[in-house]
Amino acid sequence: MSSSKFLRGTMILTLATFLSKFLGMIYIFPFAAMVGQQGLALYQYGYQPYTILLSLATLGVPMAVSKFVSKYNALGDYRTGYRLFRSSLLMMTLTGLVAFLLLFLMAPTIATWIISNPDQLNGNELSDVTFTIRMVSVALLLIPAMSVFRGYFQGFQSMGPTAVSQVIEQIVRIVFILTVAFFILHIFNGELGLAIGFATFGAFVGGIGALSVLIYYWKKRKPLMMKQIKNSTAHHQLSWQDMYKELIRYALPLSFVGLAIPLFQMIDLFTFNNVLMSIGYTQQEAETAYGAFAASSHKLILIPVAVATAMSVTLIPTITDSFTNKNHSLLQRQVTQTYQVILFLSIPAAAGLSVLSYPTFAVLFGLEDFDIGGHILRYYAPAAVFFSLFSVTAAILQGINRQRMAVLSLMIALIVKALTAALYLKWFGPIGGSFSTLTGFAVGILVNMWAIGRYVGYKYKKLFKRTLLIVLFTALMIVAVMIVKNGAEVIFPLHSWRNALYIEVFSVITGAGLYFILSVKSGLAALIFGDRFSILKK
Repeated sequence: MSSSKFLRGTMILTLATFLSKFLGMIYIFPFAAMVGQQGLALYQYGYQPYTILLSLATLGVPMAVSKFVSKYNALGDYRTGYRLFRSSLLMMTLTGLVAFLLLFLMAPTIATWIISNPDQLNGNELSDVTFTIRMVSVALLLIPAMSVFRGYFQGFQSMGPTAVSQVIEQIVRIVFILTVAFFILHIFNGELGLAIGFATFGAFVGGIGALSVLIYYWKKRKPLMMKQIKNSTAHHQLSWQDMYKELIRYALPLSFVGLAIPLFQMIDLFTFNNVLMSIGYTQQEAETAYGAFAASSHKLILIPVAVATAMSVTLIPTITDSFTNKNHSLLQRQVTQTYQVILFLSIPAAAGLSVLSYPTFAVLFGLEDFDIGGHILRYYAPAAVFFSLFSVTAAILQGINRQRMAVLSLMIALIVKALTAALYLKWFGPIGGSFSTLTGFAVGILVNMWAIGRYVGYKYKKLFKRTLLIVLFTALMIVAVMIVKNGAEVIFPLHSWRNALYIEVFSVITGAGLYFILSVKSGLAALIFGDRFSILKK
């Protein structure tokens, strides 16, 4: 495959991944309008265990299949990749079945871990939690095996099937979630627990949509693939043991590091409600706060994270190339640029989201729970910077073949989170979940940055100076935003959705405009993104 065609495929997959994640963020707004923060909490009760079980069922195998198949295809051995594909398809089907049975049968027990002392008067019932977990568990029968198809196609540098199936899966899932919730709640006047349970079943329905796309591509391209397999110029005749040993070596670091945010959320899932209820919160208050924290605020934070990582993801493969070719000066510049892009985008986004937390929450999720939602978002917003930095520093470590350090830093971060989660919730109430997450990720990032400095010989002096400039411009932006926000609140008291929208629009335009002007006129944007900003400086 030509380099231009490969680049095109990579860009298509990157855009599709971003679109899929973006759709996965914005659907939460109309969904929250239908089910409320307590409904979102119930939705998270099902999805968090499902996410962990899905990752354990696949163990990063799909991505590893892609790397394995690509390697042996390049050596002219298409037969070995096909052997692995068929074997992995069977293995993922079996692990998916085991994961489904485990989650389905353990659902009542997991429900008691989430809410150990339920208040049946104003909280979600344990039976609803159990039903939700069981409904989403069905997707485990399908998704793991389906993901092997994606990995195999990518091993042939064919990104189209994965890209199209990702987008179709997300669209089908979202349409099903919103439709079924609307019909159950507003047409048939059904119970909230029933609506949420069927909404989580959307994971399985979306999987069917994606699998249909993949089967279509498989039937279309199978004759050519079979011809390539038949005409293989090499055959390594790997034993099953050697084949899976190599596969697991690729898979485990990718899988574990990718689980960073879900594992942090899993700790919150089993501590948040129980600790808050132990210090005097009702179940309804605890669940509303959990919904605002783990669903609403978390989705908002992922927007700047997605933008930042999408901007920097193209730099990571070049870091691997520079490290392999021992081009240390280029490697230093690439690491610096990666850091700068992340900080330039995420720091002002997080700061703005924190300062505008109340009107932002009111505009997107309504006024019903915006007091607690805005309060939590204000302190959780800095996680956008921490999530971005951790994912990028972990990717850099993987790029320089230091996957073990990335895994070690995550383990340390999880230990810190686990040790501080309940303690911070007792001390600070609902915002304690934010503080323990920030503390854990901060420790993990420091370990990653130390490892990059040690193994690459990276010097942070230049980065430190430019970060100070970013922080200075962000501080000036925040001062301007606060002036506009406070002035707007005098004219438009935060008592209606329309007034919240006015406050939000005026403040965002002021903040984004000022930060853009400062970064361009100072030359900071040109230093980070190149000369494409130089004409604006003039």
